[in-house]
Amino acid sequence: MGSSALEFEKPLADVERQIDELKRVAAERQVDVSAELAPLLAKLGELRQQVYANLTPIQRVQVARHPRRPFTLDYVKLAFSDWIELHGDRAFRDDAAIVAGWARLDGETVMVIGHQRGHDTKENLRRNFGMPHPEGYRKALRLMKLAEKFHVPVVTFIDTPGAWAGIGAEERGQSEAIARNLLEMSQLTVPIVATVIGEGGSGGALALGVADRVLMLSNSVYSVITVEGCAAILWKDAKNPEIRERAASALKITAQDLLDNHVIDEVIPEPPGGAHADPEATAKALHDALLRNVDELRRLKPDKLVRRRREKFLKLGAFEE
Repeated sequence: MGSSALEFEKPLADVERQIDELKRVAAERQVDVSAELAPLLAKLGELRQQVYANLTPIQRVQVARHPRRPFTLDYVKLAFSDWIELHGDRAFRDDAAIVAGWARLDGETVMVIGHQRGHDTKENLRRNFGMPHPEGYRKALRLMKLAEKFHVPVVTFIDTPGAWAGIGAEERGQSEAIARNLLEMSQLTVPIVATVIGEGGSGGALALGVADRVLMLSNSVYSVITVEGCAAILWKDAKNPEIRERAASALKITAQDLLDNHVIDEVIPEPPGGAHADPEATAKALHDALLRNVDELRRLKPDKLVRRRREKFLKLGAFEE
């Protein structure tokens, strides 16, 4: 875990360091340390259970942004096969903040589209920290329409703080690109399953989120604005930890909150310690949930699929006239 450990993960990091040191000594001296290792591993498992069972909303935001958390391409590698990445919007350029391509889910062809962050500074710069330009959303839409042409389900992964708001993005029609995706996804005649795997922020997330089924990993978050943005607008203070905690609670951004409010359809449990502690187990749970939902949606006729999807989003929210 090392320097990437979050503040509330420090007890876990201490035990992990002891385990790593014991393994290093064992390797150097060629001795068996299984008797000493077993209680440390048991202690680490218990600590993970305790720490992650009682996370506050702001702590879940921190976990959703964890630099070691798996991203779209990690899940593509672990949960799918026969990945073929496709590039470009056929108008301006290829946006590396969104990855897309054909893959197989238990032998069935699907179109996978998702936000992609970087695991280090160099990759983050190349992928713009997972914040797409309009050409990224237009690439996504082009490939959704391609999937529709071949009657193939669409699987999307949401993990972005929001769409890029730079001058170039605005000049090339960022808001139009997002709005076009919302419109076209509402009318797509093939099954769409969206999963929030990290941070789902505002229209940048929703542009891949108009789906028949919306799933969330249990430590992911999904909101109309970042916690910092909400704190700055409502309380004029984005730096105060207590204000950020209040904003996170008020936004109701956790997976359980959103499930209770019928914004999403299912929460996929993460292993103790979060997805970054055991990517393989997380990918297995994700794979099973996607397979089940895609299989159920395949049985619906296209017109019923579109009607139910549109009704699903029209029912969201409570309001008074």
